[in-house]
Amino acid sequence: METQQDIDTLAAAIYRDKVLRARALTADQKIRDGIECFDLSCRLMADGIRHQFKLEDEVSVWKKVRERLDIVRRLEERGIYKPTAAA
Repeated sequence: METQQDIDTLAAAIYRDKVLRARALTADQKIRDGIECFDLSCRLMADGIRHQFKLEDEVSVWKKVRERLDIVRRLEERGIYKPTAAA
């Protein structure tokens, strides 16, 4: 059975590996990964909206996605919502 120290050591090694892989990416790859991450986030948000509001109409689903993104943008502009700094 693994101890907490074993788990912590493994977690630190995984994190270190992820950081090294990210540092090795070119700027183009980082931008592409960011776009892919945003696209996935939007699709997951659309799935949640589709389920929450029982919507089948894609136009209505994506309208709600845009509305939610607008809310986040307005909160950021007012300084109410601030993303946390990367660890």
